[in-house]
Amino acid sequence: MAEAGAGFVEQLKACAVWSWTYLWAVWFFLVLFLVYVLRVPLRIHDNWSAVSMFLNTLTPKFYVALTGTSSLISGLILIFEWWYFRKYGTSFIEQVSVSHLRPLLGGVDNNSSNNSNSSNGDSDSNRQSVSECKVWRNPLNLFRGAEYNRYTWVTGREPLTYYDMNLSAQDHQTFFTCDSDHLRPADAIMQKAWRERNPQARISAAHEALEINEIRSRVEVPLIASSTIWEIKLLPKCATAYILLAEEEATTIAEAEKLFKQALKAGDGCYRRSQQLQHHGSQYEAQHRRDTNVLVYIKRRLAMCARRLGRTREAVKMMRDLMKEFPLLSMFNIHENLLEALLELQAYADVQAVLAKYDDISLPKSATICYTAALLKARAVSDKFSPEAASRRGLSTAEMNAVEAIHRAVEFNPHVPKYLLEMKSLILPPEHILKRGDSEAIAYAFFHLAHWKRVEGALNLLHSFRMIPYPLEKGHLFYPYPICTETADRELLPSFHEVSVYPKKELPFFILFTAGLCSFTAMLALLTHQFPELMGVFAKAFLSTLFAPLNFVMEKVESILPSSLWHQLTRI
Repeated sequence: MAEAGAGFVEQLKACAVWSWTYLWAVWFFLVLFLVYVLRVPLRIHDNWSAVSMFLNTLTPKFYVALTGTSSLISGLILIFEWWYFRKYGTSFIEQVSVSHLRPLLGGVDNNSSNNSNSSNGDSDSNRQSVSECKVWRNPLNLFRGAEYNRYTWVTGREPLTYYDMNLSAQDHQTFFTCDSDHLRPADAIMQKAWRERNPQARISAAHEALEINEIRSRVEVPLIASSTIWEIKLLPKCATAYILLAEEEATTIAEAEKLFKQALKAGDGCYRRSQQLQHHGSQYEAQHRRDTNVLVYIKRRLAMCARRLGRTREAVKMMRDLMKEFPLLSMFNIHENLLEALLELQAYADVQAVLAKYDDISLPKSATICYTAALLKARAVSDKFSPEAASRRGLSTAEMNAVEAIHRAVEFNPHVPKYLLEMKSLILPPEHILKRGDSEAIAYAFFHLAHWKRVEGALNLLHSFRMIPYPLEKGHLFYPYPICTETADRELLPSFHEVSVYPKKELPFFILFTAGLCSFTAMLALLTHQFPELMGVFAKAFLSTLFAPLNFVMEKVESILPSSLWHQLTRI
């Protein structure tokens, strides 16, 4: 019986919701008809006359106060709505309407309680998709001591966020440590150093690791058992300690290069020894994997030092040799360093060869890949391209290829054109980037803006598409633009930088409505204060015009219906 009663109540509720959803017009006219029928006992005519008499006795000061108060209240609502929208990305009034009024008006399905598990699963999947917004190591990241810290000394601003530096600490622990580090005191110290938050503590730990290694570097071992002939054996130095000092303590690129060369000497020796022992067990295999990561990192940073110091051809050779020696280590994205160096040399044929190898559908894309391909296509036509001429004669095959390449690049990362066209100021790139996000756009434009300027007409061609990314319906070459980029970029980029957001959030209706209401009431208050008599005449004319159709309908209804209808209804 209880279940039957509950089902009957649910049916009544569903009928009421359906009636409010589709038959609101009938309800409205029914209410108007009842008001008309009950106009005599409710004394509507007398009350309306009293209200009209009261309004006629009001002075213009009352209307000035009324419109001024309305303007003030709507202005306060506008300010609050704008603040709420800037902070949370949605309208407060719309959110309250959806949360509280929509269920009353039938916006929630009747079986929502039965599908609570599925809705919870959807929310969990949404949270999981946000958490899977993967952050990548910036292949062109700067040196902390020689570049990031110098920026801090000059400007007093911190270019790196805590979240970004924490990700770097996790990367260092992953690449430069292994489970057998406790067997060597220097590696044990460095294992703790990578976890340190204080930069000075990390630098002190690196010096301590080198000192311990220096003390223990000379060990006397007998050449022959039970012999008095002894040999001094040199133990390998700690390569990761040199890496930390080169990254954080060196104040110039030249100093960092010297320390990386010392790290290379130590790391190469460790790599060769672990290479011989890697098949002796899982422990030796982990050591070899760690030593491989250390060696690749050192060589890559040495190539970047050569690029910073102007020895670009030497840097290109080092990068090519590194990619040949370790072809499977694509996690460092060394080909992006190579592309930037080749563009500096203006070796566009070599750049095209690298793109042919890495611009593959099976490989993850990046802004460097997409925009470098667009730059090469634009280079072929940019010096002769004219939007006016192209609109008259149509696009040639080469121009069409350039347009398609730019569309593809902008669809992948729509933030880059703002920085390439210098519509937005650049900052130092972070140590980690989010692909298709503002952080990746900053990292790309920071190093590649000069290459675009060097190609005559390339920026003009890009500027002709300055309305991109709004007309992106052309492409759909990649997955839909992720919704988690803004949150991740705000964590990666410093607070003084205004994060570029795509797609642009349109202003909610209630912000526009309150802005218009505030402006309109303020204008009415000003006009009423300045021209009270004229505004009074205008208000009376407006109200009479507004109620003219209603008076006409009332007169027609009174002529059709008998005047004694109410008395007849009461008798029935």
